[in-house]
Amino acid sequence: MLGKTIAAISTPYGRGGVAMIRVSGQEAINICEKVFLPKNGIKLSKQKPRMAVYGEIIYQNAVIDDGIATIYKAPASYTGEEAVEIFCHGGIQLARNVLGAVIIAGADYAEAGEFTQRAFLNGKISLTEAESVINLIDAVTDEQIKLAASHRRGILSATADKLYKKILSLVSSTYAYIDYPDEDLTDIPCDELKTQLCEISAELDKLEKSYKTGHAVNEGIKTAIVGKPNAGKSSLLNSIIGENRAIVTEIAGTTRDTIEESVKLEHIILRLSDTAGIRDTSDSVEKIGVERAYEKMDEAELVLCVFDGSMPLCAEDKALIEYIKTNCTAKKCIAVINKSDLDLNQDTYNQICKEFETTVTLSAKEDSGKEKLFDVIEGFFINGDIDYSQSAVIANARQYTAVRKAKEYVTRALSSLEQGFTQDIAGMDLENALGAVGELDSRSVGEDVVRDIFGRFCVGK
Repeated sequence: MLGKTIAAISTPYGRGGVAMIRVSGQEAINICEKVFLPKNGIKLSKQKPRMAVYGEIIYQNAVIDDGIATIYKAPASYTGEEAVEIFCHGGIQLARNVLGAVIIAGADYAEAGEFTQRAFLNGKISLTEAESVINLIDAVTDEQIKLAASHRRGILSATADKLYKKILSLVSSTYAYIDYPDEDLTDIPCDELKTQLCEISAELDKLEKSYKTGHAVNEGIKTAIVGKPNAGKSSLLNSIIGENRAIVTEIAGTTRDTIEESVKLEHIILRLSDTAGIRDTSDSVEKIGVERAYEKMDEAELVLCVFDGSMPLCAEDKALIEYIKTNCTAKKCIAVINKSDLDLNQDTYNQICKEFETTVTLSAKEDSGKEKLFDVIEGFFINGDIDYSQSAVIANARQYTAVRKAKEYVTRALSSLEQGFTQDIAGMDLENALGAVGELDSRSVGEDVVRDIFGRFCVGK
């Protein structure tokens, strides 16, 4: 990858004021010198780095535009390589022609995320910082921007580096013990090793717990809306997203299949699935919808169980309650007592409050009471004490897995010492812990993981 010079349009496809073509690689300046002629008469290769220069852009031996070019000398560029950025007017075909001129001059088309991948491979940014780039680009909430900006500034990377160095120091100590067991050359007594492992475990535990908030902000919460027919599930979906996305009628069983939507709350994203009404039915199509409702409930991290608060609990309601009590104990569940615009059935209300730890009463039809629901949901997943400018927060499953593995190995090492085993036994688990922390921020991450991360990027970044 690093042996070729790459180019791509780095601004969005479309008509606009300015387009930017990015070129990176050891021949970037020489290639662009054939395409861009500075008006000051000085060749592009002789221009001052990081200084914008005005000139003409050549394509097929003709001037097609005037624009601005900036050169960057390695390693002082985004990718760590020689790089050039050419700015032209923002026409779709014009930008294509400028890119075409660069390709004809000797560059190759860049792949998705290849510029940022080169920055990672050249040591300009860490893996978590690279992930933050695409998270910033994809952000749809202010909270996502804050979290991604925190990672971009290296707060998580610095925390991972600190943990790595601590564990590495302990591993080195165990190596000394293994090499010279009779001379006791290790510089960390067993009790001190235990103390340090407890401190490392506490730091990993704090990181692990941050995932609840980081995941909710960055990836969103899988949420299933379930209930019997005509409980108001589709009305609740429409109320939450603020538009009539789902068809609502008085006919039971109107919703036959799941409807997927994402909605922004104040801090997090809900990835909603409105499901078919759960009941026994002989209708083959509706039966498939009911099966999918159970599947969505099993996959969900949050279940909104909707009840008609104006009616007594029926057999379908009770069966659903039992299913949730049996199969959803590890999930967050909220009983949504709907139709508060009608007379509330007090027995229904009391029974639901007895069965569920968390209940919210609202009227989806009248679009009232959902703010309380939002507050409850955010209270489940958002830690208000987290300050992104100071605290390291893990934000995706890859990071979470690495932290969990590291914590498990540290716990095993500590357990070995407490059981009276020598440091060399604990050292094996410490080496594995070191590898897990390395996976968190690129020291020992696999090539397939790197490929998957950068495959999410757009071309030109």
